[in-house]
Amino acid sequence: MRYSPEALTAFVEAVDSGSFSAAARRLRKSQSTISTAIANLEADLGVILFDRATRQPTLTPQGEQVLSYVKAILAASERLDELAVSLSGETEPRLTFVLSDTLHPDVLEDLLVQFDRRFPHTEFECLIGEDEDVIDLLQKSRAQVGLIEARERYPTDIGSTRLPLQTAMGIYVAPGHPLAAQAKVAWDELRSWRELRLSTFLASATEPAAGQVWSAPNYLLLLSMAAQGFGWCILPSALVAEFAPQGGWWRSISPAGRGQFQSICCGIRKRRRERPAAGCVSICSGVNVNE
Repeated sequence: MRYSPEALTAFVEAVDSGSFSAAARRLRKSQSTISTAIANLEADLGVILFDRATRQPTLTPQGEQVLSYVKAILAASERLDELAVSLSGETEPRLTFVLSDTLHPDVLEDLLVQFDRRFPHTEFECLIGEDEDVIDLLQKSRAQVGLIEARERYPTDIGSTRLPLQTAMGIYVAPGHPLAAQAKVAWDELRSWRELRLSTFLASATEPAAGQVWSAPNYLLLLSMAAQGFGWCILPSALVAEFAPQGGWWRSISPAGRGQFQSICCGIRKRRRERPAAGCVSICSGVNVNE
């Protein structure tokens, strides 16, 4: 018996997201579409996959057994798609890549040079986005490849490859900000000053604010706001080094234990692995930079 790929994807997404409604949002389908797809899969298999008596559907023992097989089927299908792209040798005329402000400029330069060498006749479009905005652009097929902060889970229609690099992040203020004059700053003291934080178009910051907050959808805009003394901000250190004025105009005030390195993943829409897109992922996976 052949099973609908859409039904298999809906089943896995419902398990990963914890509800049919959350799965519908991730897959950009109506909740009734997800419910119908899973019900049809249950009818085809002849077993009940979810216990619907509880507030949130939970896997039945049979559903838990089926889940591993469904994941294996979807993974095999993805590998087959990749093989087909590799064997076809066809090159799409255009690639849209969503870049992150966290990407080190040396890495970006290396990526562009290698892409130009491998796909000299492919039109390249660059967009800037962070977090959920990147996922949204991939799911809408507005972009084929995107860089995103590494996370534990991704939507079932998004594949990911962790890059062999990390981005240094720090807490910064402009020279005229009162915090810049202090030799040491405690984390609790930061809460009494305005925070400038990342808040993408589709999702606000996950951690609740402890004090006053201004937000923006990308780090470059946050840097501009911080440069004018409107507050303190967590920024990619490489971005500050590249765009801050000469003469030490920026001050890192990271409290003990608050310095951090952010891992980056390269995301790609599954089942849409055109040759330049797959090649771009390969290039990203091999980039190196001395920070």
